[in-house]
Amino acid sequence: MIAFSRAVFAVLAAFLLLLPTQIVAANWKGFSIGANTATGACKGTNDWKADVAAIKSWNRGFNAVRLFAASDCKTLEYAVPAFKSQGFKVLVGVWATDNAHFGREKAALLQAIKTHGTGWIAGISVGSEDLYRKDISPQQLANLIFDVRGMVRQYNKNLLVGHTDTWTAWVDGANDVVTRASDFIVMDGYPYWQGAKISDAKAVFFKSYQDTKNYVARVHPGAQVWVGETGWPSVGDNFGSAVPSRPNAQKYWKAVACAIFPQTHTFWFTAFDAPTAQPKVEQGFGVAYYTRKLKISLDC
Repeated sequence: MIAFSRAVFAVLAAFLLLLPTQIVAANWKGFSIGANTATGACKGTNDWKADVAAIKSWNRGFNAVRLFAASDCKTLEYAVPAFKSQGFKVLVGVWATDNAHFGREKAALLQAIKTHGTGWIAGISVGSEDLYRKDISPQQLANLIFDVRGMVRQYNKNLLVGHTDTWTAWVDGANDVVTRASDFIVMDGYPYWQGAKISDAKAVFFKSYQDTKNYVARVHPGAQVWVGETGWPSVGDNFGSAVPSRPNAQKYWKAVACAIFPQTHTFWFTAFDAPTAQPKVEQGFGVAYYTRKLKISLDC
């Protein structure tokens, strides 16, 4: 009995040592990526192929992307084949406003599912920061989440449908109906936009992440909290005590990316700089220049 117990304990110990690695490997690790080229034009098939090739070449285990739209720039039509062929999963964005736009987004998602199946989908986010902007009422947004879930569950009953919003929106009780309607919660958190010093940025981000998790656990127990956007700009104006610079973007990656990727599904903002974005600060959130050459080290 003693020998048997020791053997069992040895096996359990080995399993527990492996478990964290397995959890990390299961996380979606990637970027929130826009559908426009460096000139502002819509990306075509070759652009998306170049994007995924660049991300793979960085050799850091990236395995997923978040796309903001389904129909705009024919995003899913052009992007899904590129990412699916490389084994990447996609967190699909479906714009929730206005009604006509939402209808086009649903149609594009449905067509992508009919064409490619559902294996490429990490999850579906109905809307992005609508609650923060107050573009739609919480109940209306919840209804759209139910609408999309009803459509896609005909093809895969396990597909997750939720919403992406700022962490401040997720801890606002006025939006609890959306939290309860969502299979998972996607939070955006930017210490830069909170005016934080780079030396305080890690603490500021993880407080927002933990506050969101704690609040969601009370409203919708069991719902996962994913990170849909966070990052630090390398150009643009200061915001409070937050200073855009390449060294600060590097520090933020080291402090936050290296810590959050192992904890939950995370989509960093963003992979590539956007030279035509406005205001100027929005041009420099990429970990790489618009040429797809890395701007910072991705080592942890």
